[in-house]
Amino acid sequence: MKLIVGLGNPGKQYEHTRHNIGFECIDELSKKWDAPLNQLKFNGMYTTIHRPEGKVILLKPLTYMNLSGESVRPIMDYFDIDLENLIVIYDDLDLEVGKLRLRQKGSAGGHNGIKSLIQHLGTQEFNRIRVGISRPPAGMKVADYVLSKFTKEEDPIIEDAVKTTVEAVETALSKKFLDVMNQFNVSK
Repeated sequence: MKLIVGLGNPGKQYEHTRHNIGFECIDELSKKWDAPLNQLKFNGMYTTIHRPEGKVILLKPLTYMNLSGESVRPIMDYFDIDLENLIVIYDDLDLEVGKLRLRQKGSAGGHNGIKSLIQHLGTQEFNRIRVGISRPPAGMKVADYVLSKFTKEEDPIIEDAVKTTVEAVETALSKKFLDVMNQFNVSK
């Protein structure tokens, strides 16, 4: 069983903001697989999908970003999901808008959602797909920037990034994550 988690903040005011790119990717997978997130438990919205590659859970934690681990850990424990079957999708300030970077481990890099996951999982070793949102313009606070919406110029780039993330997740259902990294960590 695989667990695909998209990080973000619940609530209308956070929809389509930079910090919610993980939620957007989960929404796109849900739509593509015709599997609405209709279950509310584990401090999150989730759905279970039976695919040819096996069972997959899509999860959007509803704990707010900084407490994401409080949703992910209980669902992993309940369904007895191994760490190597977890993929976390989230925004990254250090990558340019729309650029993807897949990793199997690493520090939180200042990302509070990842800090929470590392704290609750007790390890930095879990699969992740980082989606670039770039750095804020000079003089803008990071907190304000990550909660801002993408510009009209950035929208098509982000749409492509979401589609590529969906493709990477689908590939990861039948391939080792290292192979998926080698395939998707190429410059566009």
